[in-house]
Amino acid sequence: MREILTFILAGGRGERLDPLTRDRAKPAVPFGGIYRIIDFTLSNCVNSGMRRIYVLTQYKSFSLQKHLLSGWDIVSNQLGEFIDVIPAQQRIGQDWYRGTADAIYQNNYAIKDLNPDLILILAGDHIYKMDYREMVNYHQAKGADMTLACIPMPKETARDFGVIQVDKDNHVRGFQEKPDKPKTIPGRPQEIYASMGIYLFSRSALDAELAVDAKNKDSQHDFGKNIVPQMLANKRKIYVYNFTDEKNRPRYWRDIGTRDAYYQANMDLLRTRPPFNLYDRGWPVRTFHEQYPPIMTMSTRSHDSSIINSMISGGCMLQGAKVENSVLSPNVRIEAGAHVKNSIIMESVTIGRNAVIHNAIIDKEVNIPGRMQVGVDRKADEKNFILTTSGIVIALKRQKL
Repeated sequence: MREILTFILAGGRGERLDPLTRDRAKPAVPFGGIYRIIDFTLSNCVNSGMRRIYVLTQYKSFSLQKHLLSGWDIVSNQLGEFIDVIPAQQRIGQDWYRGTADAIYQNNYAIKDLNPDLILILAGDHIYKMDYREMVNYHQAKGADMTLACIPMPKETARDFGVIQVDKDNHVRGFQEKPDKPKTIPGRPQEIYASMGIYLFSRSALDAELAVDAKNKDSQHDFGKNIVPQMLANKRKIYVYNFTDEKNRPRYWRDIGTRDAYYQANMDLLRTRPPFNLYDRGWPVRTFHEQYPPIMTMSTRSHDSSIINSMISGGCMLQGAKVENSVLSPNVRIEAGAHVKNSIIMESVTIGRNAVIHNAIIDKEVNIPGRMQVGVDRKADEKNFILTTSGIVIALKRQKL
């Protein structure tokens, strides 16, 4: 779809995901064993035929850029396809990106170079599958200036989302940022439309509205908070694209902006019937694969290895250990007698003999000493680790224990 140019916003700080974002941008946080969060948005693009993509970066972007250069050199430059990284450059002033709309405005030169008909703007930190071609067809059929992707959510979750107000014909009538008293979906008083951070613009409308917003000194330069109300005031045609299945049920979409949401989205992959299927060959999720040997499980004189309801990545070695309902990234070593349960173990972690890891996220390159217990005694955990609101224990990357 050469008439469409895609921007992926990947420059946010990810403060609510701290400490997992202390050394990396949120889209670069590992997920599901072998992936990075941004892989899911990029896979949606490639699977949808959107192969002219700019990734806009800003904070702590080194590991993200490294991942993209290593794993996403898969499109054909000779066919006019690209996945290119554009860091914040202060091209039009002394400010870095001041908001989602400003990030696009500062890169308007890239739009002019390619002269597309439509601009697709995506977030790089959500987990979902979407064929963007369906949204494009909807946008064109409506003759819209802007289309926002939304998903129905329970009314009580409104404080976690930007809420889109619509009429009975799915015309957008307003935007509320994390409201206490949200506007509900017409005819469905217990549901709201939560913005998914996916925006499709007609080129001429985007150019005009960004130029107006850039001159507004009181603007936060945000698509939801500022551009939508501004476009409504200018009588633009804005529609909601409803992200539901053929039975009008919300499809799987997770904003993993918090530590507990990140943990739960990983655990979703382990359910008997996972709501997000990584094994769908009709919609593959791509990533960069390092060269690791096969998984090795072995028994010792006193312990047998066992794996129950878990995802184990390449290069892992279980030496008489038990892993239950957990996600292991590559090159994890778990020694005899150790028990890992309900946990996310990232790359190159070593867990010593007879250690216990329950309800935890262990970041990269941590060495858990033998017999240490994590996620068992809350008071002990509070002395050594960071705990989430729900009590999930987080070990920092390369933390010394």
